[in-house]
Amino acid sequence: MSDEVLCIPVLPSLDLDETLSFYRDVLRFGLIYKDETRLIVRRGSMELHFWPVDDRRLCENASCYIRGGGIDGLYEEFRTAEVPGLSGFEVRPWDMKEFYIHDPHGNLLTFGRIPQEEAI
Repeated sequence: MSDEVLCIPVLPSLDLDETLSFYRDVLRFGLIYKDETRLIVRRGSMELHFWPVDDRRLCENASCYIRGGGIDGLYEEFRTAEVPGLSGFEVRPWDMKEFYIHDPHGNLLTFGRIPQEEAI
């Protein structure tokens, strides 16, 4: 067991099956667990949990920030795969190099790294 402490977002989903399809088939996350109350997907050290909701506004006001050295590679992979709604990968005014994607229900995923860090 590691002493590392992780923070894992739990995002809303209007349809857990549709959410699974997007994260598995488009973003290449693997399924860890799914029942009628929870969906868990993982890709490397990135893990996302989802819970079902009926109110789209919850999804459209939820987000998660994913940060690390492999962000450049993810951007290239997503760009090559023509992931829908993929933003540009650029340095923002708050001095982070970022890109973002909205999932089908409106959850915002922002991927970023410190601009001075070299791509890994």
